[in-house]
Amino acid sequence: EYSCEYGSLKFYALCGVGGVLSCGLTHTAVVPLDLVKCRMQVDPQKYKSIFNGFSVTVNEDGVRGLAKGWAPTFIGYSMQGLCKFGFYEVFKILYGNMLGEENAYLWRTSLYLAASASAEFFADIALAPMEAAKVRIQTQPGYANTLRQALPKMFAEEGIWAFYKGVAPLWMR
Repeated sequence: EYSCEYGSLKFYALCGVGGVLSCGLTHTAVVPLDLVKCRMQVDPQKYKSIFNGFSVTVNEDGVRGLAKGWAPTFIGYSMQGLCKFGFYEVFKILYGNMLGEENAYLWRTSLYLAASASAEFFADIALAPMEAAKVRIQTQPGYANTLRQALPKMFAEEGIWAFYKGVAPLWMR
């Protein structure tokens, strides 16, 4: 009747795969819009509106320029989705077992909120390095054009901290 047992490793793996597909693919699909939004935030004089931002980007970088940052977006948000969906179920079961069946039912909204917040804590740690690389690729002309260029450059300039400066804002979001 069910594809797997609730709480089994297969169950967690399927939840994680669902997160990869739902977060990684959807965020990657909107990379052009995200790129223009980020550029508008960094240089509002040059990128005056969404439509102007698309036009300026295509004129300067061609249509391929709209895909800048797709790799860190796909990898980062896939990792975030994996952790968010997978760990949510882990924490939901863990916290439910800690409370006991009756209290888990009575306090289910708080339990789900705690499980969600716990999962998001780890999901944002997984996302932060790729989000940092994506923003540099998209908003600092000439810095790096690809993830393979951005990662070693960031590490050489700032060490491991370069990848986690944005984790607190992600948690606040």
